[in-house]
Amino acid sequence: MFHPFPNNCCLVLQSFQKLWEDSEVSNISALNVNGKKLPVDVDAQTSLLMVLRNNLNLTGTKYGCGEAQCGACTVLIDGQPTRSCVTNVGRVADKQITTIEGLEKDGQLHPLQDAFLKADALQCGYCTSGMIVTGVALLDKNPKPTREDIVTHMNGNVCRCGTYLRIIAAIQMAAEQKGVRNG
Repeated sequence: MFHPFPNNCCLVLQSFQKLWEDSEVSNISALNVNGKKLPVDVDAQTSLLMVLRNNLNLTGTKYGCGEAQCGACTVLIDGQPTRSCVTNVGRVADKQITTIEGLEKDGQLHPLQDAFLKADALQCGYCTSGMIVTGVALLDKNPKPTREDIVTHMNGNVCRCGTYLRIIAAIQMAAEQKGVRNG
């Protein structure tokens, strides 16, 4: 089966191990999410994904595999795409977290969200938030990516429906739009 975004297991497992080793055991009382400081009361070892979904009711970020292999749980941590299913909140308590819900500004979708709709780059929609958040990070870093840049950056984000070509087209479309703004 053609899969333009193959996984890189070794790097993911090394990242997971570092995240686990660096986390401190304590409670976290607030998180900076989508430009707001939000109160929480959770153990520092709790996964960011569970806190976003269960404590903050931000359900756009999805649980896919729980092993950082599919990208459905991707959020931005200080602008960097990060798998929230294996990220302990203790590691990100003092960082800026951006979810799919935080990309919309003043009632306007982010240009990449709009491009996903125009390119029909979603089918079941389960991977969409992770794909968009990862794509936003790419466009913030590289406003004019080549097709190869897109495929390389989206590496590890899995679309079970196989809409990869439309996802690539959506990212290219957003890159062509004027005013692609930071997340």
